[in-house]
Amino acid sequence: MQVEGRTCSMKNLLLYPRKGGQVSQWTRLCEISIPQAVESLLNASPDQCQAIPPEVLLLEKKLGEPVRVHNDDKIRRQKLQQQKAGYKTAAPALTKRATKNLGPEEGTTVEINDQEPASLELKVAFSKLVVQEIPATTNREPPHIRKTKTSDLPPLEHVFAEGLYFTLADIVLLPCIHQFLVFIKKHNKKLLDLPLISSWYHRVQEVPGVKSAAAKCNMLFLQFPDLLSSPDEQLRDFYAIPDDLEEEHEDYQFIGGPRPTMTKLMESGIEAKFSPHPCPRWTLDWNSLPAAVSPGEGKMSSDRALRKQQQLNNLVSMVTKLSKPGDVIVDFCSGGGHVGIVLAHMLPSCQVVLIENKELSLVRAKDRSDELGLHNIWFIQANLDYFKGTFNIGVALHACGVATDMVIEHCIKAHAAFVICPCCYGFIQNTVKFTFPRSHQFKEVLSYKEHMILCRFADQTAVQLPPKRRLIGKHCMGLVDLDRAWAAEGCNYSVQVMSMEPESCSPKNNMVVGVPI
Repeated sequence: MQVEGRTCSMKNLLLYPRKGGQVSQWTRLCEISIPQAVESLLNASPDQCQAIPPEVLLLEKKLGEPVRVHNDDKIRRQKLQQQKAGYKTAAPALTKRATKNLGPEEGTTVEINDQEPASLELKVAFSKLVVQEIPATTNREPPHIRKTKTSDLPPLEHVFAEGLYFTLADIVLLPCIHQFLVFIKKHNKKLLDLPLISSWYHRVQEVPGVKSAAAKCNMLFLQFPDLLSSPDEQLRDFYAIPDDLEEEHEDYQFIGGPRPTMTKLMESGIEAKFSPHPCPRWTLDWNSLPAAVSPGEGKMSSDRALRKQQQLNNLVSMVTKLSKPGDVIVDFCSGGGHVGIVLAHMLPSCQVVLIENKELSLVRAKDRSDELGLHNIWFIQANLDYFKGTFNIGVALHACGVATDMVIEHCIKAHAAFVICPCCYGFIQNTVKFTFPRSHQFKEVLSYKEHMILCRFADQTAVQLPPKRRLIGKHCMGLVDLDRAWAAEGCNYSVQVMSMEPESCSPKNNMVVGVPI
């Protein structure tokens, strides 16, 4: 495997992780801490290696935590429906049959056996590894499933490192964990059982293309049960995660509601402010547009496609208002190109760049753009924090958690306008690069923990929730985005927080629009 003219071996992957300073705690663990810990283990003498690196133990712990993912409420309801129907919840091995070749290995296929159902998590995860996704069901859940409280829904389980989906984190971790296991086998170590890492290690091997890539790197996968066994009681202290590492990755669990925090802000004169939408009834003429422009394309229900069109109406209307001929528009976290493709089609005098870290999403976007014959669109596969370049407008639809703040920062550095619809407020947390609250006005009133309370409750806007609870969630969304707006205004921006029209187009219907002064 060649990377910029250099042979990329497993050792290269261990020795050249992403440099620190601008990453989240999770990214730091996967791309910095674990590679460095494994490298230290490989370079140490056998008599110095008495314990599993605490970073590896922390990964085991993380794999046991509930999965948080966009639209997890809907997926958890489907899982509850499966459980009530008596379906299995354990994730079985993939069935290999000659149905659809997904990778370079001849005969490698992925099939979900409908007669012996896999876990819902596994179905969702592997549907994302196919260029043509498995269509989501358009049937609504039964009333007793829809009325179930969110707190009573079953948690989702990890399929891959970050949750349900195969990402760059799995690619970075695989050679590190593999080298760790090779070291154990080489030195006849019998260490603590790591069942979740074991399951992950085997599951990643089943991803199409992984075994072929590993073979090119001379990496021969091991059989995990041959490596590990339970330790003696007197050795258990060696397997504890150090307190400082635990604290660094601690995910605060809050008790109580957001009202005390909201009251504290109100007493300081801070309340959520929503600007009026400048063009609430503006809409694209979807019926006259080519089919490839539409976000539906047969892969989502008609109701969801309509809501996606409504979301795009809002973003496209604002970008159209801000753009001028020759502008470069960057669609961050572009996914399958729902936003970028519409912009490229509607603004042929502008250049549109799609940034997305999932290859298959970009493949789908490229296929659609080719069908439309677009010549003003470019595709870049990368994490958005790697992007370097000048542009005039940044746009992001449902940028999850801190990704919204990263996009805003990119735009401020480029002195570019931004149109962003945030999402997954509950994923917001302090990182090496970002600390919360963002603005000095909020910092004077709220602590980090109090701000996180707002973020957690800002996610309580699902349509299944009682109206009063959704209203509180909307207010919390407004406060979190007001903090972001004030932080950007401190960098000489004029920023407005508004609701998309109609608000029913998404539970996460805030839109943050910023223009450099």
